[in-house]
Amino acid sequence: MRAIDLAVPARQFVAIVGESGSGKTTLLKIVNRLLEPDTGEVRIAGESTRAQPPHVLRRRIGYVFQRVGLFPHLTVAENIGVTPELLRWDHERITARVAELLTLVDLPLEFGSRYPAELSGGQRQRVGVARALAAEPSILLMDEPFGALDPLTRDALGGEYRRLHERLGLTTLMVTHDVLEAVLLADRIVVLRAGSIVADGTPRELMNDQTDGAVRALMETPRRQALRVASLLDDHAP
Repeated sequence: MRAIDLAVPARQFVAIVGESGSGKTTLLKIVNRLLEPDTGEVRIAGESTRAQPPHVLRRRIGYVFQRVGLFPHLTVAENIGVTPELLRWDHERITARVAELLTLVDLPLEFGSRYPAELSGGQRQRVGVARALAAEPSILLMDEPFGALDPLTRDALGGEYRRLHERLGLTTLMVTHDVLEAVLLADRIVVLRAGSIVADGTPRELMNDQTDGAVRALMETPRRQALRVASLLDDHAP
């Protein structure tokens, strides 16, 4: 990546968009030190992320992947409890936290005894979000979290996560290829191109006031889609 200067206020929901290879996932990995920058640094609440070992840092930052990455040999409850176990929480506290999170992501408590293979894609993604929240992080990184889901499930989970973001006071950085998803969910959209930020603003700002032609074309995608749907509806009107 090239030099990036990005500040994210606490409790803000930021969507990171851009073409494949623009550096979106790389940026997330630098935040939690899965990758180390050649120069510069990342600061969280004023403290450099290099002030502590990477594994300690990552326990403070939730991470949700597109393909979830649940451990197949562990139950849902055991998957959710992985980080609290590493943090040496006592058994009662972990059990209570798992129950709290299952309720939070709208899964029945009895799902705790199931294995990932017994769940649907949407249910596994809910477990992935619960696992990311298990150690009570204030920051959540999301890399195409809903990209592998069917449209109905994707739309439902996106809205539910946005409500969780607000309810828990999280700071969220979400990578997505779906500009409409970014527009509907995020407070702010950052557009990357070739490892650099080429646009940064609210959804309304980027959709209505953009001088960069490529960014303008990207941000007009939701509007073009809406017009096409409206045209199809008109064509089929009685």
